[in-house]
Amino acid sequence: MSIKKAILLRVRIAFMLVFLFSAGILFRIITVQYAEGDKWRGYAETMGLQVMKVNATRGNIYADDGSLLATSLPFYQVAFDPYLPGKELYNAHIDSLCYLLSDFYGDQSPAQYRRKIDAARKERKRYMVLNRQEVGYQEKKMIERWPIFREGRLTGGIIFEKVEKRFLPFSHLGYRTIGTVNSDNRGVVGLEYSFNRELGGQNGEALFQKMAGGGWKPVYDGSEIRPKDGYDIQTTLNVNLQDVTESALYKALQRHQADYGAVILMEVKTGEIKAISNLSRNSKGEYYERYNYAVGSQGAREPGSTFKLASMIALLEDSDIKLTDTIDTGNGVMKFFNETMKDHKPGGYGILTVKEVFEKSSNIGTAKLITRHFGDNPSRYTDYIKNIGLDQPLGFQMVGEGIPYIKDPSDSTWSGISLPWISHGYELKMTPLQTLTLYNAVANNGKMIQPIIVKAVKKANRNIEKYEPKVLNAKICSKSTLRDVRLMLEGVVERGTASNIYNEKYKIAGKTGTAKKVVNGRYTNAYYTSFAGYFPADDPKYSCIVVIDDPKGYQIYGSDVAAPVFKEIADNIYALETELHQELPDQRTQFAGIFPVIRSGKQDELKMIANEFGISNHSQTDASWVTTDVVNHSVFWEDNTPKAERIPDVRGMTLRDAIYLLENAGLKVSVQGRGRVARQSIVPGTKFSKGTNIKLELS
Repeated sequence: MSIKKAILLRVRIAFMLVFLFSAGILFRIITVQYAEGDKWRGYAETMGLQVMKVNATRGNIYADDGSLLATSLPFYQVAFDPYLPGKELYNAHIDSLCYLLSDFYGDQSPAQYRRKIDAARKERKRYMVLNRQEVGYQEKKMIERWPIFREGRLTGGIIFEKVEKRFLPFSHLGYRTIGTVNSDNRGVVGLEYSFNRELGGQNGEALFQKMAGGGWKPVYDGSEIRPKDGYDIQTTLNVNLQDVTESALYKALQRHQADYGAVILMEVKTGEIKAISNLSRNSKGEYYERYNYAVGSQGAREPGSTFKLASMIALLEDSDIKLTDTIDTGNGVMKFFNETMKDHKPGGYGILTVKEVFEKSSNIGTAKLITRHFGDNPSRYTDYIKNIGLDQPLGFQMVGEGIPYIKDPSDSTWSGISLPWISHGYELKMTPLQTLTLYNAVANNGKMIQPIIVKAVKKANRNIEKYEPKVLNAKICSKSTLRDVRLMLEGVVERGTASNIYNEKYKIAGKTGTAKKVVNGRYTNAYYTSFAGYFPADDPKYSCIVVIDDPKGYQIYGSDVAAPVFKEIADNIYALETELHQELPDQRTQFAGIFPVIRSGKQDELKMIANEFGISNHSQTDASWVTTDVVNHSVFWEDNTPKAERIPDVRGMTLRDAIYLLENAGLKVSVQGRGRVARQSIVPGTKFSKGTNIKLELS
């Protein structure tokens, strides 16, 4: 064979081999694409499947009256399976659908939506997110009625991916106490965290398929496990009282430019927390709820003079000392070993009775009384403090309660000055809630109860678990000691350091506190101020503590900073809750009988009514506003002209007249009942400032 023929043979063989190899590849492509296409697509889909968590719907948080404090609202992301709708359905309605999408979202033109959906359909995509913007439930219902989508998920290809978001109807009211949740629908702080197990429910599972672009499409194959929704919790918080509390604290913090403040309002008999507020200042000087100083460990501080209540209980219980006994406090400066103690008043108080020591908050008087009686055996003093229960946490329902610290002689840091300094609130730590629990026990006839903030865990109207306040100490002291300390607490407001919040309408009992702050292990001239007490003192319904940290300016003591906040809260509650009131003086009872409607109002209108019905009436005044007296079946008109800056007497008036007078005077009026004014929450003739709340009861 010639060389030429040999080369041609080899070329033909190589060509044939290349041809056969290419034909084999082409054959395999056609086989995989068409003959085995369904098989391999099934494998591909199976490899992209994953069982994933489906979050349960989180339970609601309610106030004491059923008002909604926190709930989960459903939002939806709209996705689409563009390959699912039939050709006839798709071609007939796709333009209308794209127009509606463009009009609703406003981000693309109808033509752009059409091109995007057509391209996805041509590529046989089974899942595409139409827009990342989430829609609400009502918008979802509207979108479900659009062309193609109204055919449903199995025919129209519409997919709504549910996303739940936590919503607080009262915005930032009680924000830190209610708490927050994270992206995994778990509580982070507050009640959301403390009751996460109850609120969170039980998550379910479902099969999801990974789509092009990284998205996950739910596959409803019947294997999914439905989530179990969370339970609701009903708190003891009262929306109105929370609003009053936060407002008063916020104004005081702004006025004094303090670092932070906290207030707790508790119902005496039940231990129910009705309001709890924590506000702290950020770098911009704005106040917001960042940390629960009222309950948490960062709020555990040296309380200062509010702790003198515990010292007096120990002293009265362990001795036969009387409130009228005296002690010389000297010139207001006294050496205890190597440390100097001072009283607030320059020059000192001199000789004081035991009662006056407490009312004037004499540090020296308190320290001398305690060291004189317990100096030889300081353990007896600390044992009394521990027997009350002040050395143990309360077991409060919210996670993160601060641990109290009461130093005793077994402590390695105990020294010769420990007893006198502890007696007036130093070298120990307590949270505001723990201090308030002591004052609440005094108001509650000596019974110390555990504060609660959640009353029940519920499913619909059925209680799953109900919480009752526990008795921590049935009797913190004897009846005689209780009587004496209540007298002293009332005296603080009537004659002592908190006399600036005294009022004649109702009694307040309490104690001021001012403690120097420790910075880098040294006491500074920055102060931690407080006021703890209860009201009305003769029949207590509420106890309250106010703490304000590091106030700036010339007002830096508890009496000037914290006590006025307490009074503002108490005044507002007193105006709202008429059941706290004593019977108003000079309440008229002559309204019955034959004169059922001629009671009080404008003289010309009442005269017209009397004359129309033939009722004898006599005028003793030319005043426009009058009230009536009845003598021998005749009506006598008496002057009832409102006086400047004094509460008008609107008893017996129609609601129209009463509101006219009160609102013109600058008062805010709330009304309960129907008919004429039977009672008003503030005594007529009382001085007031504009914006004061007054409640009218009609009958």
